[in-house]
Amino acid sequence: MTSRSRTWILLAGLSALFVAVGGLVGGTGGIVVFLAIAIVFNFAMFWFSDRIALKMSRARPLEAGQMPDLVADVEDLSARARIPVPRLYVIPSQQPNAFATGRNPQHSAVAVTEGLVALMPRDQVRGVLAHELSHIRNRDVLVTTIAAMIGAAISAIANFLQFQWLFGGDDDESPLGFIGTIAAILIAPIAAMLLQFAISRQREFLADATAAELLGTGRPLADALGTLERGVEALPMQVNPATASLYIANPLSRGGMSSLFSTHPPIPVRIARLEALDAARGL
Repeated sequence: MTSRSRTWILLAGLSALFVAVGGLVGGTGGIVVFLAIAIVFNFAMFWFSDRIALKMSRARPLEAGQMPDLVADVEDLSARARIPVPRLYVIPSQQPNAFATGRNPQHSAVAVTEGLVALMPRDQVRGVLAHELSHIRNRDVLVTTIAAMIGAAISAIANFLQFQWLFGGDDDESPLGFIGTIAAILIAPIAAMLLQFAISRQREFLADATAAELLGTGRPLADALGTLERGVEALPMQVNPATASLYIANPLSRGGMSSLFSTHPPIPVRIARLEALDAARGL
């Protein structure tokens, strides 16, 4: 399935979700209202999801002359990947992390945290950049960003319904009334988690493999992933949970049972796969 096909399926799924929730809590009138919201939301997600993700992450454009090594490495790796050089952004956080976003290689961006550049060796930073540029090359940034925004929208719907239920709201015209509202409140966050879980894990493995190809070896990225795992645990980062799936390492990772439901594959598994790729190449 192509990235474009996955994108349209996601948008169709979002529309269906909005319509279903509207019908549950508002009857026929709710369906009409939520369908209108879905149309507007879909348009905004296709054209502006990257800007929204960057805004939610508090990312600011990289200024001229800032982080010259980072700029040089992005230009070099972009040429290797045969994609346009993306716009660069900096996130004000000491946790080492990064993500890519955009609707296509011609309209893409890479955001890195201040901690990524300050705390990690340059070869590991190159590994992270190669991973993010691989997302752009593989054309999965749009579908992933839209999935994150859908997750945020679903969470917002659940919060709205919970607020409406607690502080008023007339359910007399709803076909399911109270039961429908409660069901939507409980199911919506689970749907958001499953959506991002299904999309994110395989794309991370693919981007890791593509990055190893760009670098000629998987070692820099494997080392970087180990550093990122330690950095995530040592340096907490405030992010919207819906956007956590965008980052190379889950900024909210806590290990244990929670890792079973993470949108990211376990980092030790990713490292092992990279080492296996190098071994297969005799490196």
